[in-house]
Amino acid sequence: MTPTPVGMRCPECSRQKTKVRTAASIRRDPQLAYVLIALNLIAFVATTAGGGGGLMRSGGGEVFNNGALFGPLVADGEWWRIVTAGFLHAGLLHVAFNMYFLYFLGNLLEPEIGKLRFGAIYVVSLLGGSFGALLLSPDAVTVGASGAVFGMMGAAIIAMRARGIDPMQSGLGMTLVLNLGITFLIPGISIGGHIGGLLAGGIVGFFMFEVAERRRLPLTAVLGACAALAVVIAVACIAIASSASAV
Repeated sequence: MTPTPVGMRCPECSRQKTKVRTAASIRRDPQLAYVLIALNLIAFVATTAGGGGGLMRSGGGEVFNNGALFGPLVADGEWWRIVTAGFLHAGLLHVAFNMYFLYFLGNLLEPEIGKLRFGAIYVVSLLGGSFGALLLSPDAVTVGASGAVFGMMGAAIIAMRARGIDPMQSGLGMTLVLNLGITFLIPGISIGGHIGGLLAGGIVGFFMFEVAERRRLPLTAVLGACAALAVVIAVACIAIASSASAV
């Protein structure tokens, strides 16, 4: 036997090299978050290149006009707007803030829960933001990934609490409070979009981390429930837009 730093080992074993892996080396990159950021940036460049009003302000342009959320057009059958509006932005600062938070939340959440659950939260939150915007301001033109970002923050806070982490000590809780304050204090921000996304993300987060994980539900059941909720919200968006246009 040969003495080694980890105890007595046989001569053959003592000559073997064991590769050391740290937590940083096995942490997965938030690949889906990067894809979502890329899609938002591509849409922003296309909006600007298509006459969308420039880098610092909103405007028209074919991409913007065909994708922005607007209740009367959703009621007329342009249902895709409840999704595409979440990838359009009203200026450079708008897209920069949203993409920063998406990058931050992607690095925080996606490596821990996987891209499928991360994507499910994002989609449901985005649709929740569209529902909230149509509910409170159906005749306003609304764009931005803020609803999805707020939903991700809500889900991340619930995930932290489920794992025994204080969201206020982590800083994420205060970040949400500050962003809610900005939502209500600065004019021109879609209150319905932010609150709708936050509530939708919170509902999904509660189901994923407080219900499904405790009951050890399979991933297929979790994703199926999220898909069903997404369909319900999408139908509700169309119903709200149609009822508002009929008034």
